[in-house]
This record gives sequence, structure tokens and C-alpha cells, in this order.
Amino acid sequence: MAIPDVVLLTKADCHLCTEARAAVERVTKSLGVPWTEKGIDDDPQLQERFAEEIPVILVNGVQRDFWKIDEDRLARTLKKVMEG
Repeated sequence: MAIPDVVLLTKADCHLCTEARAAVERVTKSLGVPWTEKGIDDDPQLQERFAEEIPVILVNGVQRDFWKIDEDRLARTLKKVMEG
């Protein structure tokens, strides 16, 4: 079973990031998948690429969702990656 690389991109003072963090935690916890959070505030490349879309969820380096994380879609994506 493959373990997906799940990264939530966030920025400071972002109410949507708070909601996204909770959504990602619920989904990944239910599937036993680890995840990380990366702030874009100190990374000019990430700021340029994602500034208007934060929060952003990346699965194996591919953008899967932004602004409001769809928990059902994230769960389906992670299950598909895990099944290989």
C-alpha cells in the first residue's frame, strides 16, 4: 500500500486555513495517513504560485483542492493513491 505525501499549504491570518487544517486532519486521521503543513509566508516561489489560492492541498506534489477542502474528494483521492 502506497502512503500518499499530503501537504497543506497555508499562510498567516487565514481563516480558511484553519478550516482546511481541521478538514485535512479529519480525513487523514480516518485513513491513517500522515500529513504536513507548510506556510508560504517565507517562501517567495510558493507565494508567487499559490498566493491567490491558499489554502491548497497537495497530494504527491499535485494540487488537489484549494480555498475550501472537499473532504469527500480528498478521501477518494487518498484511497486511490493508497490502492496504487
